[in-house]
Amino acid sequence: MLETTWFILITVLFVGFFFLEGFDFGVGMLTPILGKTDTERRVMINTIGPFWDGNEVWLITAGGAMFAAFPNWYATLFSGFYMALFLMLLALIGRGVAFEFRSKLTNPKWRSTWDWVIFFGSLLPALLWGVALANLMRGVPVDANMNYVGTFWDLISLYSVTAGISIVLLFLLHGALFLSLKTEGVLRERARAVALKIGAWTSAVLLLFVVLSYFETDMFTSKGLSPGTVPVLAGLALLSVHFFIKAGRDGWAFIMTGATIVLSTITVFMLLFPNVMISSLNPEWSLTIYNAASNAYTLKVMTVVACTTIPFVLAYQAWTYWVFRKRVSSTDHLDY
Repeated sequence: MLETTWFILITVLFVGFFFLEGFDFGVGMLTPILGKTDTERRVMINTIGPFWDGNEVWLITAGGAMFAAFPNWYATLFSGFYMALFLMLLALIGRGVAFEFRSKLTNPKWRSTWDWVIFFGSLLPALLWGVALANLMRGVPVDANMNYVGTFWDLISLYSVTAGISIVLLFLLHGALFLSLKTEGVLRERARAVALKIGAWTSAVLLLFVVLSYFETDMFTSKGLSPGTVPVLAGLALLSVHFFIKAGRDGWAFIMTGATIVLSTITVFMLLFPNVMISSLNPEWSLTIYNAASNAYTLKVMTVVACTTIPFVLAYQAWTYWVFRKRVSSTDHLDY
């Protein structure tokens, strides 16, 4: 019972991470492209300025929960995906440094350099998360001792790259709609136009990923021809985005991209359960919530701590979004 509870809690943490970090990854990727002037780029960065570091806490918490609740899962995942996670960490560090250093000098080349660091620091993690999730769904070479026996290149395939590109496009769409809610004037209209263009590509690539999933995973044998209610709702939410943008309902469009991210993440973990890492060498060598979990006492203590602290964390983050809910414009004080 506690193993299932902690699997659900880790799912919730990743759902929160992808929903929240999704839009600031999207804004980061759009910054040097959508912003035509230095002021516009500064405005775009300021829309996520109060949130981006808090959003990354969800990932840290998810990693910590995985380490404590499912240490075997943590060990196999982080050792097997070491190079991918190392590249992701470098990108996130560079992105954080860029946010802080960009405005230290007024030199245009200095600022342009950091803008592109923000771009790649947002693009690479989004791409790698797609690759990682696809490999978790398909399975990776794990032996009888729970050791990953493949290489970094075993993670790269048409299927995983398609997943990475779909995540990048979805985050770009999510970020563009966030900008339409947080900016005004020409920048807002530009963000809405980009969202309309990206929407069709996002739907097409995600559909391709779903089709490939039937060939690359056990989705067909476990779910049949219908993928299930949750992924269908995710697809419908994504398709509705275009109509909400056309109707000028940017808020609803943003909610729908958020729903797509949330429901898609839930789908991945539903397909995994009760596995946490599928062995492509032998299904019996797969890591499950049972053979990868900590002992019952550890899970009980963690449950008490989580139930005590998580409500305060959620309340604080909700308060932060409420305080910084207003639109950002070029007439505001910009951090130069």
